[in-house]
Amino acid sequence: MSRTPLDTVDNAAATPDVELPWAELGLKKDEYERVVEILGRRPTGAELAMYSVMWSEHCSYKSSKVHLRQFGEKAPQSDAMLVGIGENAGVVDVGQGYAVTFKVESHNHPSYVEPYQGAATGVGGIVRDIIAMGARPVAVVDPLRFGAADHPDTKRVLPGVVAGIGGYGNCLGLPNIGGEVVFDACYQGNPLVNAGAIGVMRHEDIHLAKASGAGNKVILYGARTGGDGIGGASILASETFDDAKPSKRPAVQVGDPFQEKLLIECTLEAFQEKLVVGIQDLGAAGLSCATSELASNGSGGMRVTLDDVPLRDSTLSPEEILMSESQERMCAVVEPEKVDRFLEICEKWDVIATVIGEVTDGDRLEIFWHGGKIVDVDPRTVAHDGPVYERPYARPEWQDALQADDANKLPRPATPEELREQVLKLVASPNQASKKWITSQYDHFVQGNTVLAQPEDSGMIRVDEETGLGVAIATDGNGRYAKLDPYTGAQLALAEAYRNVATTGAKPLAVSDCLNFGSPEDPAVMWQFAEAVRGLADGCLQLGTPVTGGNVSLYNQTGEAAIHPTPVVAVLGVIDDVARRTPVAFQEEGQLLYLLGDTSEEFGGSAWSQVVHDHLGGLPPKVDLERERLLAEILISASRDGMIDSAHDLSDGGLIQAVVESALLGEKGARLIVPDGLDAFTFLLSESAGRALVAVPRSEELRFTDMCGARGLPATRIGVVDGDSVDIQGEFTLPLAELREAHENTIPALLA
Repeated sequence: MSRTPLDTVDNAAATPDVELPWAELGLKKDEYERVVEILGRRPTGAELAMYSVMWSEHCSYKSSKVHLRQFGEKAPQSDAMLVGIGENAGVVDVGQGYAVTFKVESHNHPSYVEPYQGAATGVGGIVRDIIAMGARPVAVVDPLRFGAADHPDTKRVLPGVVAGIGGYGNCLGLPNIGGEVVFDACYQGNPLVNAGAIGVMRHEDIHLAKASGAGNKVILYGARTGGDGIGGASILASETFDDAKPSKRPAVQVGDPFQEKLLIECTLEAFQEKLVVGIQDLGAAGLSCATSELASNGSGGMRVTLDDVPLRDSTLSPEEILMSESQERMCAVVEPEKVDRFLEICEKWDVIATVIGEVTDGDRLEIFWHGGKIVDVDPRTVAHDGPVYERPYARPEWQDALQADDANKLPRPATPEELREQVLKLVASPNQASKKWITSQYDHFVQGNTVLAQPEDSGMIRVDEETGLGVAIATDGNGRYAKLDPYTGAQLALAEAYRNVATTGAKPLAVSDCLNFGSPEDPAVMWQFAEAVRGLADGCLQLGTPVTGGNVSLYNQTGEAAIHPTPVVAVLGVIDDVARRTPVAFQEEGQLLYLLGDTSEEFGGSAWSQVVHDHLGGLPPKVDLERERLLAEILISASRDGMIDSAHDLSDGGLIQAVVESALLGEKGARLIVPDGLDAFTFLLSESAGRALVAVPRSEELRFTDMCGARGLPATRIGVVDGDSVDIQGEFTLPLAELREAHENTIPALLA
């Protein structure tokens, strides 16, 4: 893109008719014309590069922000919220002077093109968001979606993604404590690789992305800038995949976790010595993002000399330097008298650091190259004033027919033997089978503060060793539910994550989300998105869990085929003492099993309808958020007061899936009795929401049932922990050995 002579601001003003490759950089014609209008002239090549990446769908949220405003407009009052939407990550108060920051983001398209590096740099990017808030990262989570489990390309994508997540996270010394793995043919060409991270800090250590104080220095530190990741935000992450287009491999970043580990320690030491005024990580859009966001969020302007940027490749043009998404880089704003000490700390940690500019008392972002001014913009126009689209949206014509195709009318097992056979098939299906082959590649316990990790309902980390204060996090989403009804599907994702946190004994506090959808240029997809956001915003308001931030990933589509709408919701909770946590596994024989909540005939989008009938149709389970809140309060109280020894939420696969998982983890069987008013099929396989399975010590039964009765929560005694099989009395028996073989052999066999 670089032209000869140097394309300076003066040159751009004097040569208005020079043709620029705005379309190649992902801009629409009217967007380019808007840039010209803002500047009062044509942009330089460097300015065009900055606007193209910062106005991309991935960075500007231009198709989604009109809907995302609901998260602010409907935000519940929360004493816990310290930093909300708009910063690198949200921050919540968890008590005792501690704050926790957390966020989930997507790295979907890069992970399809280059699975290992795409997934690895997804972890690296989300961890830098956490560092940028002033926190020490303490854990990661990874919600994943792949194509059909038996498809040949899944064998290419999944092992690479898992190796990338494990390789990067393990090298950083961060425990991987949660997430999920889902297989569905709709993700065949568009796997979803969402990465989340959690960090802990004291309240006084919170840092924000702003450049304030004229004369303060702008320091770029971390890895050298190379040619990897150029156009990643504007092209790779903001377009629909099309087999006819050239390879997008050059747009995938390359990660170095050891460099990132040094960057973490270097940054935290600089924070500890109060050397940093403002800070921003370099992720999507690289220097274009860091400089424009720091400048626009501060009180002045910024002047940068691009020649001072340390390069891996000396042939890079200024446009390429500004667009590069090379990993393991950060930008800090430091007072002049503290620069020497900042650089000393960087040198101690073997981190390259260079002063590349300073904060000015003006209101412009000016960037120089070889003595010429190549950028002169109002930084807000780059970082915040991108186009805003009110995309047309309409309920798809096929939605009524899809919902009318009622899964409740599918043929059901006619005999106990057939029911047994279908239960075994369900337990062995890729989505319900054990994911140990995947999760065993992650380190769950490094740092020594992991209290719970997968396959528990939520991951849990100890924050304070003396008091036992801890936090829990769960991520959930069901694209099948959302395809049937996006509004309800989003609320079901929220409800399940909320319930999973409460099941372990933690109180849900706040939400981050990763909204994965197809092309916003398709009115049907845009309707799905609008409905899902509305559902999530309404649900968070009702549950009192504010959205602290998140990510939108659009264009998850190959040709005309979009993925199922997949809103992934992360809920963070707090627990006063991690010693009181509740695990999934059955603990002792003789304990009584209680089913909490109401069970109805709800099979739309269910695991049973998918595994047994390859069917998707009808309506998803109903949502009762007040019931979810009540259930959570009971689970938290019972955990705190020692009334239950194990608990498991009911979701995909229904009650039988929960029983099998708890039995196999605890190596103890269960005898169940079908309650009056329910048939065995509905009892075992319904996916009604707002339910949990708990194991109650006999000594606590009266206290527990009295509490449930007083609060109005249905609690039905359904059996006992006992033996070495799962026995549904009057129906069938499944030995634990047979269940274990079915549950644990599926994924290794598929991926061997």
